[in-house]
Amino acid sequence: MSNKTNKFSASDFGKETETSKENTFYFGKENFKWMLIGLACIVVGFLLMMGPDANTVDGKFDPNSWNDGIFSIRRIRIAPLFVVIGFAIEVYAILKKK
Repeated sequence: MSNKTNKFSASDFGKETETSKENTFYFGKENFKWMLIGLACIVVGFLLMMGPDANTVDGKFDPNSWNDGIFSIRRIRIAPLFVVIGFAIEVYAILKKK
């Protein structure tokens, strides 16, 4: 018989499992901060897209009128850009290691 000693004692075993339980959560504060920034960009983008539709005059539907405001730079270019940037920030927040 050989005198092999065990590397881990009973007291070390309890400490090891406590530290491993603490580090099991993947996201940290930084991840949540970036997620909130991305969500804010997405919400701002959708708010910028809001407005009357093509056949609305003074809040009422009128099939004989046409509203060119649906093709404004704000609704066609800027708002979707905010939404896409927001989703890119969300992907970054998910993939970022803490």
